[in-house]
Amino acid sequence: MSNRHRTRQINVGDERTGVVAIGGDAPVSVQTMTAGYTWDIDACVAEINRMAEAGADIVRVAVPERKDTAALPEILRQTSVPLVADVHFHYERALEAIEAGIHKIRLNPGNISDRDQVNAVIDACRERGIPIRIGVNEGSIVERKDKQKRQLELGQFFSDQRHGHLMAIMIAKLEEYLDIFDARDFHDVCISAKSMEATLVIDVYREIARRFDYPLHLGVTHAGPKETGTIRSVVALGALLAEGVGDTIRISYASDSLHEVTDGLEMLYCLGLRDRVGPELIACPTCGRIQVDLFTLVDDVRRTLADEIELPIKVAVMGCIVNGPGEAEGADVAVFAGDRRGIIYVQGERVANVREDEIQARLLEECRRFEERVRRGEAKLGEKNVEIVPPDPIGDLGSGVAKIAAGDVEQVTIGKTD
Repeated sequence: MSNRHRTRQINVGDERTGVVAIGGDAPVSVQTMTAGYTWDIDACVAEINRMAEAGADIVRVAVPERKDTAALPEILRQTSVPLVADVHFHYERALEAIEAGIHKIRLNPGNISDRDQVNAVIDACRERGIPIRIGVNEGSIVERKDKQKRQLELGQFFSDQRHGHLMAIMIAKLEEYLDIFDARDFHDVCISAKSMEATLVIDVYREIARRFDYPLHLGVTHAGPKETGTIRSVVALGALLAEGVGDTIRISYASDSLHEVTDGLEMLYCLGLRDRVGPELIACPTCGRIQVDLFTLVDDVRRTLADEIELPIKVAVMGCIVNGPGEAEGADVAVFAGDRRGIIYVQGERVANVREDEIQARLLEECRRFEERVRRGEAKLGEKNVEIVPPDPIGDLGSGVAKIAAGDVEQVTIGKTD
């Protein structure tokens, strides 16, 4: 991992919700946004709490109408995660959200034409100590008049980039907006510049990181359904985070927002940017060596671990003895299978050899036992006790002895000469 790009720090939240720091040396935080109507208080509260339970650090809500901001005091009372009000066009919604006790404002100054109105929002946020995210999206800042001429002019700034004209427009707009905040001496700001193109997102955030020291909110806008949006988002955000760019993220799906949280966290876990919470499951892909119903087993184990195990235990589910021993040695609890059986290991020590229909129950039992040992201080996560000696593929798993004895297969000795 590259060293983190150092930015100034802002704080979101209060004593009741806890304060989430963004930027500086704070961990990268994960955000998401509700999909329902904010004025529907019960549904909105349920959605926010569900996201918070999944691990969301910050949740954003839309407030396009007065009835949405009117619902905020009750929503804030029933939730325990910092909330952001998403404001477009009507500056009154921002002032109402601030009065209601919102923890952060997301603002696009470009769609509020009256500069005095923007200044009113800035001043209100300063008075309450509320930060503002300034967001520019590709779709909302492209020039509509004399478009081709404008693209040619701005494209000269980044002529070596595939999307040079868009980069120039986005950065120019961002600088224009920041000038407004600088004139009011307001710097409690986080900035973002999103696009649907992963390569543009990478390029524009690299340039923004070079120019500014404000904390950066990363995201790919209009990423699509989870099936394709995962790849589009992780390509862009993973590349930037691996370079040390980015302080808070939102993965955006046209799908259940819960996936935005779990996938965002998993990406941060994989990059070593957050300490893992809950079990880590690794499993081998399909191949012609598998002798158990691996996909069903993995899915069943995943659901069971999520429900019953709290500590970040590393669990490996492997379908054969080729890669199984190595993965089992690197995991806290592991199983590798063959001929409808599974051998289970705990930190490198073999503890069971069971039938296929017993694998899930015994694996979970060993996970529970290991978790209790860790809680009592009798074991440590990631600590290996013994070196695994791979089992004899013919004898230990019972996959070949009978066949060889019956003459169904030829026994081959490596290095044997006639």
